[in-house]
Amino acid sequence: MNNTSDYIEYDVALKKGISLLKDPRKCVVGFYITLSINAGLRASDLLKLKFSDLNDLKENDCLLIEEKKTKKKRRITINKHVEYSYLTLVSELKKQNKYKEDDYIFKSQKNTIYSTVSINRLLKEVFKIKKLNISSHSLRKSFGRKIYDNNNQTEHSLVLLSDIFGHSNLSITRRYLGLREEEIENVYLSL
Repeated sequence: MNNTSDYIEYDVALKKGISLLKDPRKCVVGFYITLSINAGLRASDLLKLKFSDLNDLKENDCLLIEEKKTKKKRRITINKHVEYSYLTLVSELKKQNKYKEDDYIFKSQKNTIYSTVSINRLLKEVFKIKKLNISSHSLRKSFGRKIYDNNNQTEHSLVLLSDIFGHSNLSITRRYLGLREEEIENVYLSL
C-alpha cells in the first residue's frame, strides 16, 4: 500500500481554499489551504504562525520563519492570493470577535491550535477525492508541482525546488513530486 501523500492540482486547491474563506466555520481551513499551496511550508511551520507574523503585509511582502525540522531561516514572498485570503480571514474573524493580533492563526472552533493530525482529517473531508491520499503534505507537493509546471518542467525548476524543500539531490525532488512514477508509467504506455 502506498502511504505517500498525493498532490492536489494547484487550481483545484486554490479554488477550494478561496471558497472556504466565505464559510465562517471553515475560513481558517480555507486560509490554511491557500497559504500552504503558495508558501510550500510543512504543517509544523504553518501551524505555529501568529497573526502578528503576517500583519505587516502592506509594508513587508514576505514572511520570515525558521523551519522547525531543518532550523533553516526562510523568507517567503507573499503573493496576491495569500494577501487576499489573509485579509478576508481577518475580516471574518473580527466579525466573530475571534481575532487577536498576538494569537495563533490556525485555531479550531474549540479555540485550540490545530494539530497536524486534525488538519489532515479536515483536508480529507474538504477535498473528498477518494482516489487520492490527501494530507497536509499534499498541499506542499501542490506548491512544488505548480512551480515545476510554471517553469516548463525544466531541470532548473527542480534545482530551485530542491533548494526550497531542502532535498540533498534532484532525484529526491523528482520522487517527492511524483515525477519518477509518471515517467515509469509513461514508459509502459509508450509500448
